Amino acid sequence: MKSTLDRPNQTCLKSVKMQGITKRFPGVLANDNVDFDVEACEVHALLGENGAGKSTLMKILYGLYHQDKGNIFINDELVKINSPTDAIKHGIGMIHQHFMLVPTLTVAENVALGLPSTYGPLTDLKRVSARIIKLADTYGLKINPEAYIWQLSVGQQQRVEIIKALYRGADLLILDEPTAVLTPQEVDELFGIMRQMVSDGYALIFISHKLNEVIDISHRVTVLRNGVKIGTRPTSEVDKSDLAKWMVGHSIDFITTTEKITKGEARLQLDHINCESDRGAKGLADVCFDVRSGEILGLAGVSGNGQRDLAEVIAGLRKPESGRIYLEGEDVTGCNAHELTMKMMSYIPEERMRDGMIKDFTVSENMILREHDQPKFSKSGFLRLRAIENHTKELIDQYQIKTPSQKTHVKSLSGGNIQKLVLARELSRKPRIIVAAQPTRGLDIGAAEYVREQLILQRNEGTAVLLISEDLDEIFALSDRIAVIYEGRIMDILSRDEATKEKVGLLMAGVFPGAD
Repeated sequence: MKSTLDRPNQTCLKSVKMQGITKRFPGVLANDNVDFDVEACEVHALLGENGAGKSTLMKILYGLYHQDKGNIFINDELVKINSPTDAIKHGIGMIHQHFMLVPTLTVAENVALGLPSTYGPLTDLKRVSARIIKLADTYGLKINPEAYIWQLSVGQQQRVEIIKALYRGADLLILDEPTAVLTPQEVDELFGIMRQMVSDGYALIFISHKLNEVIDISHRVTVLRNGVKIGTRPTSEVDKSDLAKWMVGHSIDFITTTEKITKGEARLQLDHINCESDRGAKGLADVCFDVRSGEILGLAGVSGNGQRDLAEVIAGLRKPESGRIYLEGEDVTGCNAHELTMKMMSYIPEERMRDGMIKDFTVSENMILREHDQPKFSKSGFLRLRAIENHTKELIDQYQIKTPSQKTHVKSLSGGNIQKLVLARELSRKPRIIVAAQPTRGLDIGAAEYVREQLILQRNEGTAVLLISEDLDEIFALSDRIAVIYEGRIMDILSRDEATKEKVGLLMAGVFPGAD
């Protein structure tokens, strides 16, 4: 096994080339004759909408899939990569978006897992720990080999994944959406590590939807669209608008809340809300805030800090242990989802297929889920089919939902069109309060901008909008005020003028700016 500690700064791998890669799945051409290459001492970004073929291409390189056509060359030599084991032998490592770690094992145990030991059936954890410390010191990874994974933050767990790959002798690292769950400070630390690795001769492939990060960290960028390579350019020659146009095939107007609107009365108020999470631990702790007419209050936080609990409590899907919830001054604590719907609250759930749709229902059936029992859609216990058909057609046209027909089952639609359907149903009711939880998660750049535009339109019409998002760029682009949640507590609420990414990032990590 190669050791990253025993070789000189310039690593063994000079270049990886994928030529004419084609991969088919039933009914889908995922990669169509794609060429892609990466060299030592560079970060090559791979961009594309969901379904563009990025993940498929990288899974072929890592041996999780096998191409139908095409070749892979390492240092100009043809290689066969039939499994991740083959990839690792060739110096290719992959840092998955969802970490492949065992929470109940230590850092050293996770790194050593599956590797041969000089102690035969026993693991030489002292030797493993010593090498981890050397790697951590070299790249500023700051990790304790004896710490258990469950004790580590998300950013620290990502460092363990990087150490695992380097320990196994990786010369090329594939990083799949590595910043998705990091605070701004953790992103800066990761980029520092990446730059150090590049200077030491490593090759890095960076997959991300965040165009600012791509421009900041990469040397070259390749864009895929519908399984086809659109092109490769030096990052210094492109800007955010160029990349967005490449990805979707037309110009994208990036939405921000620039129009100043006078905020009205408090429409949603939370007063000392406490609740348990699904794990039995504290989910929310003494949460207090309000959302006013004509504003978007953005809730920022690293994944898993109580955002889902908060959304479900407000939407009537989870009972608070204590505290009160008010809608326009009325105490609605304990009201169920249907009662809140009748009080003109709309809820865009984080899990659209689980909580927002019935996948085996048609488009038209899902469009009236909230109000199927109301007089405009039913009479004497029977559905008014013509009214439902006209209502659905109007919303399909207005929200540009791509569907073969109203009778198509929702499970057949793309994620972006499902989210547009949720938006159409929730916003067409003319709500007075909107709770939008991760409304653009998993969406293509075009669909995401459409969703953001609709939320701003609602805000401009006087609706109170609570935006819960882990995308800090989205929070800053849309919010009039920014609240930060950490371990179920609201750390602070900042005006748009006083909020900076540094301040918000520290609060997301549980640290008050200026504190020792």
